[in-house]
Amino acid sequence: MKNFKHSFPLLLLLWSALSPVSTFAAPYVGTVLDADTRKPIENAFVTLGFTVARTDPDGKFTIDGNGEKLCIRAYGHVRREVPLNALDHGITLNPFIPKAIYLSFYGIGDKALRASALGVIQRTEVNALVIDLKGDRGGVSFKSTTPLATQIGARKITTIEDIQALVSELHAKGIYAIGRIVVFKDDPLATARPDLALRTADGAVWKDREGLSWPDPFNKMVWRYNIDLAEEAARAGFDEIQFDYVRFPDSMEPIYPAPNTEKNRVETISGFLAEARKRLVPYNVFLAADIFGYVAWNTDDTHIGQKLQNLAEVLDYLSFMLYPSGFKFGIPGYPDPVQHPREIVLLSLERAQQRSNLPAIRFRPWLQAFRDYAFDRRLFQTPQIRAQIEAADHFGSDGWMLWNPHNLYGDGLQNKPIHGLNVFTP
Repeated sequence: MKNFKHSFPLLLLLWSALSPVSTFAAPYVGTVLDADTRKPIENAFVTLGFTVARTDPDGKFTIDGNGEKLCIRAYGHVRREVPLNALDHGITLNPFIPKAIYLSFYGIGDKALRASALGVIQRTEVNALVIDLKGDRGGVSFKSTTPLATQIGARKITTIEDIQALVSELHAKGIYAIGRIVVFKDDPLATARPDLALRTADGAVWKDREGLSWPDPFNKMVWRYNIDLAEEAARAGFDEIQFDYVRFPDSMEPIYPAPNTEKNRVETISGFLAEARKRLVPYNVFLAADIFGYVAWNTDDTHIGQKLQNLAEVLDYLSFMLYPSGFKFGIPGYPDPVQHPREIVLLSLERAQQRSNLPAIRFRPWLQAFRDYAFDRRLFQTPQIRAQIEAADHFGSDGWMLWNPHNLYGDGLQNKPIHGLNVFTP
């Protein structure tokens, strides 16, 4: 015992010398600044592993966690990564406002449509692309390693041969990449796994107006499947993950395993998004969701689980679908929305901001670039599209996105400046 007592200080000293330095490392401190104005950015996200800190009004942060690099992002800016061994106390982020067009599940794989979209980006103000990674029919467009995608037949058609190469190509061209994942409208999943499907009152698998079945939004396996796909997209380098159909069906017919109450619906949708946000933390990726236009106006959950205040707590960007054709009941003062596309977009964004107290930069709306289907079947061309864009710009949103199911764009877009002038495309 006597020998052990004399040896103990030496053993303690030896243990301390061999212990990893990181165990006693001091927190990392710094400041996040706008690269153009050099002004501090408040509420920027600073991530180290699974640890997240936010910057104060002076742009300052303190963070302690495990990892080899700091990941930084802020609303209205390009995200970046900084190795810890090259950390500068003044970290700058470049401002960036995405102006996007959409390529569908098949559009991204069609050489002509893809080349056309890239041509639009090259010559106009468009600088971002929304790409289907899991489309409206439940197909997964890329070579996913998520086992369930193969098991249910969602991987039968590949339209993105190399997802990382695609993202690298877009980034090399200065294009902001948004990965769209359709969540709770998933016919392959509900068909292959009827144990996960919504049911009718007589026990049959429920189908919507398109004849497609939906999985149960309450089921955590359904959550994990979609978040697994999102995590793959984040690893591939997408700047933003955008969930669509992150809602309950707009029908009272399906039977659920839990009471179909507003409280349960809202907790389910918000819970799924919160879980996705948690899983995606290490990837420093922005998180967005497509939201019914009337959610900006309704104080309830619009019977689909989307409630403005709850969504604002778990999303970076709220992407309201402000298609005039989608406002079949109009809005106050505008009973015929297709005649007033500017007012539909501007007033809906203003109402959402008033109710949520969010800054304008937290919104990025979907705009209508397709023929009306609900009123008089009018074409949406340059006057209608430009009116919507100008409304979003006037509001100050984080850009906008044009939806055209045929993946055809050009009307209403400004060409890139030539000798200081902007001109509209034909």
